[in-house]
Amino acid sequence: MMRLFVALNLPEDVRDALHEATAPLREAGFPVRWVEATSFHVTLKFLGWVAPERLAAIRDAMTSAAANSRPFEVQVGGIGAFPSLRRPRVLWLGVEASPPLRGLKQDLEWAFAPLGFERELRAFQPHITLGRTVRDAGAGEFRALETILGHIGAHARVQVREIDLMQSHLSPAGARYERIASVPLG
Repeated sequence: MMRLFVALNLPEDVRDALHEATAPLREAGFPVRWVEATSFHVTLKFLGWVAPERLAAIRDAMTSAAANSRPFEVQVGGIGAFPSLRRPRVLWLGVEASPPLRGLKQDLEWAFAPLGFERELRAFQPHITLGRTVRDAGAGEFRALETILGHIGAHARVQVREIDLMQSHLSPAGARYERIASVPLG
């Protein structure tokens, strides 16, 4: 079984610039396991554990969805947290939910539904995960977070030309991601 998801990967120079811009967060000593710059991505569709023999059908669904989208640009910027900045579990960089990005997400949901993957009903909040808290930290541990965020300017414009099928390898040190396939838009 393979743990799979469909993602937008960022160009290396953009990942590096965003990682550098968010360094003050990592240096602040928050109880967070930070994501490496090489793992920065936007998840479009989480598939979960999938048998390898389903890869061809998955690739076909991605190709079908990608065919409806022309290449487009997204804006990255603004840092937030799920569920809140006071008691974060996940710290993230925001990604503009532009009409082309929302359309691509919707097309992926529809393309994967016939394969038995449940359609996501929650509102799409595109983001790049920066880190996850290592325990159920109290609000006091993140008291300085909003002040630090006020001094971080992590912004980028990203050209989206393809979507990637990614495999997630889980370990105690965190997840490592491997690109399995790429499908061009349009």
